Amino acid sequence: MISIAIPKGSLEAQTLQLFKQADLEIKVTSREYNPRIDDPRIDRVKILRPQEIPEYVATGYFDMGITGKDWIMERGADVLELADLSYSKMAEKNGTVRIVLAVQADSEIKAPEDIKPDSRISTEYPNITKAFFAELGIPVQIFFSYGATEAKDMMDAIVELTETGETLRKNNWRIIHTILESSTKLIANKDSWRDPAKRRAMEEIMTLLCGVTEARGKVLLSMNVAEHDLKNVVSALPALKKPTISRLYDSDTSTSRYYAVETVVNKKEVNILIPRLKSLGAEDIIEIEITKIVR
Repeated sequence: MISIAIPKGSLEAQTLQLFKQADLEIKVTSREYNPRIDDPRIDRVKILRPQEIPEYVATGYFDMGITGKDWIMERGADVLELADLSYSKMAEKNGTVRIVLAVQADSEIKAPEDIKPDSRISTEYPNITKAFFAELGIPVQIFFSYGATEAKDMMDAIVELTETGETLRKNNWRIIHTILESSTKLIANKDSWRDPAKRRAMEEIMTLLCGVTEARGKVLLSMNVAEHDLKNVVSALPALKKPTISRLYDSDTSTSRYYAVETVVNKKEVNILIPRLKSLGAEDIIEIEITKIVR
């Protein structure tokens, strides 16, 4: 049996929802530090700050964990990255957020190389920041931020996590460089991964979780199509690979052979796609929600 650490805070609700959709529901009550999960593969679940999870997984206190790429790098944790879950609350596209270097909006600084030696930098990522400026060869003073870094307008610059940059702009900061792109990672302890039994359990858990994230934003379209319209309908269908096509039972007795066509499409496309498919001859179109896609 394996142990799993899941993140507290902004990622907590989405992580619990992800596990529930993967049929791995974690039961949590208020003031409870030991959530319960009814699965024979999982012995223990803990909810911890995402900043702590990389180190706890690396040292073997947990076999698996969910945290951000930013915290893996900030902590220098030697863990195995199993999958990119891409479901961060802040993620705008491709499941990624950014760690950026920003200066005051009226500053003359245009690029990181313009930062003056001994400038004051506020950040929640002192190690990432130190490594970045060391590579530039610019000595700076790093002040650890306990949150609300954008409020530290007494600093010469800040290094902060952002999605769109809107909060930084509202607080008079201007982004001059992206230091790192980060996303939510499923990670594992390397020794645990080398254990055949634990690895099998972790692979099965990973399959279920990734199946849910893969299915998000996608639906299954099912329709009936007459043989003479089949080519036009299929040519209009986007698909993960190719649509599934099968002849309908006893359709040869009708005026035309009919085929059942199924394919997976992006949910955001169906409002345009369904009317088009109907105009091309598709009939009995059904849209079905997908909970998992396991490749």
